[in-house]
Amino acid sequence: MRFVIVTGMSGAGKSTALKMLEDMEYFCVDNLPVPLLDKFAQLVRDGGSGDINKVALGVDIRSGMAFGELEQALERLRVPGFEPEILFLDADDKTLVKRYKETRRSHPLSGKGRVDEGIRKEREYLKFLRKSADYILDTSQLLTRELKAELEKIFVDNQSFQNMIITVLSFGFKYGIPEDADLVFDVRFLPNPYYIEELRPQTGNNPSVRDYVMRSELAHIFSDKLEDMMRFLIPNYISEGKSQLVIGIGCTGGKHRSVTLANELYNRLNKNGEYGVRIEHRDIEKDAKR
Repeated sequence: MRFVIVTGMSGAGKSTALKMLEDMEYFCVDNLPVPLLDKFAQLVRDGGSGDINKVALGVDIRSGMAFGELEQALERLRVPGFEPEILFLDADDKTLVKRYKETRRSHPLSGKGRVDEGIRKEREYLKFLRKSADYILDTSQLLTRELKAELEKIFVDNQSFQNMIITVLSFGFKYGIPEDADLVFDVRFLPNPYYIEELRPQTGNNPSVRDYVMRSELAHIFSDKLEDMMRFLIPNYISEGKSQLVIGIGCTGGKHRSVTLANELYNRLNKNGEYGVRIEHRDIEKDAKR
């Protein structure tokens, strides 16, 4: 029996995650009143629900005053042979505010006030849930298909999972350093394909550009040292509770060298399988548009 409680910040993707779990053959119930949680879990444990052996239960701040009883209710659920798992979906405040503005919905706790105030209150209410969560997924940078891949990894393939999503982000310095970057590395010391006429219109995703950049011994030394640093840093970030890491790799225009080195780091980190890794090329098409 697998019993998953899906919770987290409003606007972080809980409803989307429940739909995905339903497609993965989980029996899903959303917004079950907290007072009914014990009875529902007992029904599932005792087999009164038939041959259902995978359950996902959505719980969030919409439960109102009864939400305060959730911590005690979760403790009562943990009996020998039955260990509910908690999936906590999160996103940074800026992303949540943007999502609410796009959908023109009001936050459950904001009333007639501002969305950011509702988000602040909700974070306070959910602090105990996030702390006790088995899995924390930060959806700030995740595409829908990437969220699905992470859920399949955890709840279908049963792979080991660390609460960390790593974004390897290429960019061009002339367009500005990414505001959300945690670590920034400058690869403008490498040979620049821009000055090779046939390579100029191509990008670091093209084999000819990649081969040109990686032909430099410096590119391999840099990649080895960067990978070694990340292998050291990531476990320490995880142990400190960090759930999202954005690694920025920049060159002049964000089209050739940074794309090549970002792809190289992504491929190296992605072999680990213990945490989610995604790749994004922020400025790869900007020169062409100009």
